[in-house]
Amino acid sequence: MHVQIVLFDGFDPLDVIAPFEVFHAGGMASGGVVTVELVSAEGAREVVSGTGGLSLRANGVLDPARAGVVLVPGAAGPIGDMSDVDGAEETIPVLLGRAVETSLPTLLKAALAQPDVLFATVCGGSLIPAMAGLLEGRYATTHHEGLDLLDATGVHAVRARVVDDGDLVSGAGVTSGLDLGLYLLEREIGPRVAHAVEELFAHERRGIVWRNTGPEPAGF
Repeated sequence: MHVQIVLFDGFDPLDVIAPFEVFHAGGMASGGVVTVELVSAEGAREVVSGTGGLSLRANGVLDPARAGVVLVPGAAGPIGDMSDVDGAEETIPVLLGRAVETSLPTLLKAALAQPDVLFATVCGGSLIPAMAGLLEGRYATTHHEGLDLLDATGVHAVRARVVDDGDLVSGAGVTSGLDLGLYLLEREIGPRVAHAVEELFAHERRGIVWRNTGPEPAGF
């Protein structure tokens, strides 16, 4: 399973590093079955995050046709709101809005159309394809501050730690990247590998993975 984690200007480093380390460790635990790389829509380049000028290097361009996982992180900065999109401050809505204006949504649309690509997001990462109109009618989650915006794009926003909508799996707040990565290891590779990585990181996954299955809960 090859994982492409997408970098864009203003990305949140923990959204990237947490799943990167999970998948890297999963590769070691699986004898190389899992591989992971950092990519961008523009190709190999240094990409500056939204956290203190920290940068990471994308090793190549996102390949939407490559089988495996495409993972989109959120942005880091002041929360702000959608009225800030045209403002000067580097708020999260501004950074996400800029990402939507690049060639990234076109590549993400192509990835979503591939039957052998699993599309994953962490935190505000789900808002980029949602704002581009790519997730209408799907079930997904995001940071709790962005759930109303996610819902406004036509997505069925779910307040859950991890939401599994088949070929779309999304994580909520920033640290959910650990839980999402471990869940994908369990789902795609197997529980023994996922458990080994969970033990290595001394991290127990939180909450129930939400799926649109089973009876509707009553009285809540």
